[in-house]
Amino acid sequence: MHPLLLAALVLCVTTPLHAQVLSDTPRLSGNTPPTEAVKAVPVPPMVTNDVRQMRNYPEQPPVIPHAIEGYQLTLNTNRCLSCHARQFTTGSGAPMISVTHFMDRDGQVLTDVTPRRYFCTACHVPQADAPPLVPNTFRDSLSSGGR
Repeated sequence: MHPLLLAALVLCVTTPLHAQVLSDTPRLSGNTPPTEAVKAVPVPPMVTNDVRQMRNYPEQPPVIPHAIEGYQLTLNTNRCLSCHARQFTTGSGAPMISVTHFMDRDGQVLTDVTPRRYFCTACHVPQADAPPLVPNTFRDSLSSGGR
């Protein structure tokens, strides 16, 4: 069979199949056409009760149980340290940052927070008072009879 004829035959047979697959594929952005304006969902309120949350696994960074909107976190200023630094925890009542935040990558303990742990929100996040976006069946190993 001639190669050009074979290519035309393959194209004629596969094009309708390809179109059918694309039309049956669910849209990732919903049913609204991509060019139509959609009203944004309101941002849920943040949890600001200052109650420490249970961690889901060992070494999980604690979540932030208070508002941090407007906190300055730059190379020169870290608002978090005004309460969580060792010298301020007595007055603020805030928990002191972990001693791991004073260790450099070689395990050497420094007198101040190591640069790689200085930007708190890289690991610690505030929580929104919102229902989960997807169902979650996670169970802690201690509460589910694990060892």
